[in-house]
Amino acid sequence: MAQDFDTHCWDDVIGEEDCRIYGAVRRELNWGKRPALLAIDLYNKAYAGGDAPVAEINDTFGASCGEHAWNTIEPTKRLLAAARKAGIPVIFLTGVSDRGPSSPKIYVTNRLRTADDHHNDVYGIFEPFKPAEDHLVIYKERASAFFGTPLLAYLKQMGIDSLIACGETTSCCVRSTVADAFTNGYHVTLVEECCFDRSQLLHKVNLFDMHHKFADVVHVEQALTHLDERANAQAA
Repeated sequence: MAQDFDTHCWDDVIGEEDCRIYGAVRRELNWGKRPALLAIDLYNKAYAGGDAPVAEINDTFGASCGEHAWNTIEPTKRLLAAARKAGIPVIFLTGVSDRGPSSPKIYVTNRLRTADDHHNDVYGIFEPFKPAEDHLVIYKERASAFFGTPLLAYLKQMGIDSLIACGETTSCCVRSTVADAFTNGYHVTLVEECCFDRSQLLHKVNLFDMHHKFADVVHVEQALTHLDERANAQAA
């Protein structure tokens, strides 16, 4: 609701002045009628090196989000389970790792590549989130899940009018996907505790900015309540 509009993880980095500047977009949050859940880049290399500070594992696992990724595992599992119970489509997005050594390389960002970028399973979905047989997995080569993929065609075919999004990284692939979803006319709900980044500062600032431009950022408990209500309505 409107009174909770700015009560989020960015409270310690976004000041009152910035909140006042963006005050014109305060609104009632809402949910679409036919949502799908987008699970963005929940792949193995984001969790590589384990539950450790990013700075400690950065030299060995250059693409890992470390403890920030591991902190989101349980809430993301709950979100996925609730989506399945509610019967809404679940779509996993991940990268492509099967290019041969002489093939042209298209990368998501200009980040320097490391050895862990080329293992066969770095883009496999992390085991706690293993897709079910009826879940769609779409492979992408740029940050946005909409660029050069059949995602939009699938959404139109399924009659989807809104998206619930989670995943990583908040400042890159999540942001690019959310912006393109908004551009294509979809209402987007972004679940705060199920998104993560290598930098907490970038995570918080980008959540704040998306909340005021492209998406409704909600807490995971709000998303779970909404999905439970959908499940109960279907069962009635």
